[in-house]
Amino acid sequence: MTSSSAPSVRVFTVAQANAMLPLVSAIVADIVELSRDVISRRERIVDLERRANYDNAPRVYAEELRLVKDELQSDSERLQSYVEELRDLGVEPKSGPEGLVDFPAVINGKSVYLCWKLGEPTVSHWHDMDAGFAGRQPITTDCVVEN
Repeated sequence: MTSSSAPSVRVFTVAQANAMLPLVSAIVADIVELSRDVISRRERIVDLERRANYDNAPRVYAEELRLVKDELQSDSERLQSYVEELRDLGVEPKSGPEGLVDFPAVINGKSVYLCWKLGEPTVSHWHDMDAGFAGRQPITTDCVVEN
């Protein structure tokens, strides 16, 4: 008989989250760059498909369209592998193009996320589980972060 319990969620202290930032930052930088490439490729596909229909010359754009779609597929798979790498570390990616990630935490007995954005020197904000980036609050001395 096997147990069907949910996998445990890693809970971070601020110090643990900050200690992971060099690795997390490198992965997130790759995600941001690749996310922008994926968005650009998707826009290019829409443009090529529009031109093929408008110009009534699908053969002219067919090869470029196939190449761009192949590149998009490859980039999407790489992007997914970066996201999985973060999740394997216990970190929750939130927005690829903006470089947002959350670290599950407990502050004052309440489950929350420590929130970090690419370019910030340290993890210095948190938000409620359902609040998102707009609900960010600074981590103050009143916050007791538990492990």
